[in-house]
Amino acid sequence: MNKPHHEHIDDPLFRRAVDLLDAGDHEGLHRHLQEHPKLALQHVNFAFGNYFKSPTLLEFIAENPIRHGTLPDNIAAMARVILDAGADQSAVTETLGLVATGRVAQECGAQIPLIDLLCDHGADLQGALLAAASHGEYDAVKALLRRGAQLNLPVAAALGHIEDFRRLLPTADANDRQLALAMASKFGHNEMVKSLLDAGEDPNRYNPAGSDAHSTPLHQAAWAGHENVVSLLLERGARLNIKDKFWQGTPADWAGHAGRAELEAYLRSHQE
Repeated sequence: MNKPHHEHIDDPLFRRAVDLLDAGDHEGLHRHLQEHPKLALQHVNFAFGNYFKSPTLLEFIAENPIRHGTLPDNIAAMARVILDAGADQSAVTETLGLVATGRVAQECGAQIPLIDLLCDHGADLQGALLAAASHGEYDAVKALLRRGAQLNLPVAAALGHIEDFRRLLPTADANDRQLALAMASKFGHNEMVKSLLDAGEDPNRYNPAGSDAHSTPLHQAAWAGHENVVSLLLERGARLNIKDKFWQGTPADWAGHAGRAELEAYLRSHQE
């Protein structure tokens, strides 16, 4: 799939709406949605990709996946036009997740204004909070916490907030502990990884939904080059022969693909 998503839209009315959105044509989009009010709720279906398969018009404001690499300066006003035309609640929540994890929105200075706008319209915050933390979008995390999202163990692990981590660990459920191990491994927080392993977390389980579920903590630590975490996981029984679910790569393969030759050699030496 070489063409950007909008070039695969067959419905001319929906495509026109996306084009007006991308151009920042506020009045044009407002008139178009007045003439065709069903567009605000309509989904367009794509037969490719692992996300963004059935977006509404609102989700296109996030530029995630990347189509142009930029957003119009008035993107918050454009989003408000669609919201006022009747976007449904599930689309508002889905869009918040896309904005909170989107590089282009962050680079264009639109991420926080869009987060605030979507929160004002009732978006659910918790899923976006975890997604933003997993993507290292710390400004988005701070904005979501400011708007009322609840800090939990996985987010504290991603942020490296050790005092919050220690406070939340004793009462965290099994899924949050597993997520926290994935986050701490991914972001290189060695003390947190040790605490979670001491608490009984299994380093050989695939990460749960919400944090690179196709891989293990060792894959993530190897990809990111966190040598101390890699060593700790190996000491605590992490297996080197587990392959990720997408590309069938071992942690050593991941280190090599990330250009971490010394870490790859270290991992391969332990396979022998």
